[in-house]
Amino acid sequence: MPAPAFSTPPAAALLSSSPVLRLDGLCWSVRGVPIVEDVSFSVGEGEFIAFIGPNGAGKTSLFNLISGIYPATHGSLHLDGADITTEAAHARARRGLGRTFQTSSLWPGMTVADHVRLAAQAAAGPRASYRLWRRADRYPEQVADTLHRTELTHRADTLAGALSHGEKRKLELAVLLVSDPRLILLDEPMAGVSAEEVPALTELIRSVHRELGRTVLMVEHHMDVLLGLADRLAVMYHGTLLALDTPEAVVVDPTVQQAYLGEAL
Repeated sequence: MPAPAFSTPPAAALLSSSPVLRLDGLCWSVRGVPIVEDVSFSVGEGEFIAFIGPNGAGKTSLFNLISGIYPATHGSLHLDGADITTEAAHARARRGLGRTFQTSSLWPGMTVADHVRLAAQAAAGPRASYRLWRRADRYPEQVADTLHRTELTHRADTLAGALSHGEKRKLELAVLLVSDPRLILLDEPMAGVSAEEVPALTELIRSVHRELGRTVLMVEHHMDVLLGLADRLAVMYHGTLLALDTPEAVVVDPTVQQAYLGEAL
């Protein structure tokens, strides 16, 4: 299916002078086949950008490029003005870039509190983590505050394997937040979450953005969730950025609807 004839703003119009994150012509190819192609935009301090698009549009691949899991084929990536294009994922995490994934990577046999405590120790660095490994009381306030923020205090001693899908998503956020990231990437946080748990998880993400002031990028298919959270919507299609604008402007454009839903409306 050919790409819709959407009038994409020039790259310069999507870039600000002093962004938290800036992508310039970012590309990723596999054996010569472009997966992410010439993506340029910037993210301002405290902004919330949600990414939408059909399956296979390149949303998760773009997140993998930003977080350092995939190496860019072409283009550049800057975080707080520093060129991180060739930096490894752990180096980007040290700079304050945090990431969750579509599928859970929790340890089923480890308690909720131990997940957060281990993440706090890892964030302290290798040497500090080694010295503090046996000092279980080193982060009581930090861990307790994070559990409270993510509404998991009452589940602190529960094994991760016994949590509901919604609680697992909260724990993934807790593991992320305890390292105090400045920029957070959330890849389909509502995946597998029951309809009853979606509102609470949505409010948690809202509080992370507005109350903690974190800059957030999120991939999600629940449009009703995104419309209540995002400052801007980014539309991906066949690895390219079709649009990046306010939710009100994006959702009414017929070519965006065609790309996202597969039919003209």
